Amino acid sequence: MNTAFSIPQPVATFTALATEENQINYQRIEQAIRYLEANFQRQPDLEEVAEKIHVSPFHFQRMFTEWAGISPKRFLQFLTIDFLKSKLQESKNLVEAAEAAGLSSQSRVYDLFTTLEAVTPQEYKQHGAGIRVEYGFHETPFGMCLIGVTERGICWLSFLQSEQDPRVELEAMKMHWNNSIFHEDRTLTQAFVEKVFSGHTSSQKLHLFVKGTNFQVKVWEALLRIPSGSVTTYQDIAIQLHNPKAMQAIGSAVGSNHIAYLIPCHRVIRKDGVLGEYRWSSTKKKSIIGWEMAKAEGETES
Repeated sequence: MNTAFSIPQPVATFTALATEENQINYQRIEQAIRYLEANFQRQPDLEEVAEKIHVSPFHFQRMFTEWAGISPKRFLQFLTIDFLKSKLQESKNLVEAAEAAGLSSQSRVYDLFTTLEAVTPQEYKQHGAGIRVEYGFHETPFGMCLIGVTERGICWLSFLQSEQDPRVELEAMKMHWNNSIFHEDRTLTQAFVEKVFSGHTSSQKLHLFVKGTNFQVKVWEALLRIPSGSVTTYQDIAIQLHNPKAMQAIGSAVGSNHIAYLIPCHRVIRKDGVLGEYRWSSTKKKSIIGWEMAKAEGETES
């Protein structure tokens, strides 16, 4: 790695999720979220949900609270249509207030934790030729991920589905950067994963290196401006890009994002408050949005 893009220092407060038990626990949390949502109208109690995922009520409550920082019941309230519609309006008000104050999009109410660089037109034509990608599989608060890193930044981040063969995501990354050189280096990539999922911002920002069309890059840059714990719509992104009729193209660009979580395509929902689909499963999207909103609420109260 060159000095222009240094390896992040490990974050002391990050708890490494490197055991099989943690992976199983997250799978149980996803099962619980699916069951709670499917039966939201009758509000199943803790005992019923715990039984469905084959753990004791005490273990389920502790496991979920350690993961999200809040109870399962409170977590699910973040995913209701009425709540999400209120968050959409809140986000819209923030943007309008920032524009009225004359703030630029890059400094809109918060400092960007993540910066983005795109390949050059020549590099785009060459499909990643001459680029070396170091990669590794790691545990995260949302299950296993695959991360790819180059000298110019993080170039890939995807989540694995439960029971998925890791080679599926590895092949997807290699297809995206199909003329690049790939080398597994978990020691190097671990530092990046710890930085990404530490939940703490610092002066040491994360840099992303993306490959996409000019339009896709503009959409991804717009996604970076959505604060954690907030949501927006395809329509609002179209308005930000001064192209209100391009919602279908924007949806396509959002769906083609190859750096999950950091380019937060999960924060884009339908204007009716429905979360919609997600490249790495709709349940994963619900998990991430609820987790981020729980963290944001905790920071507001502290």
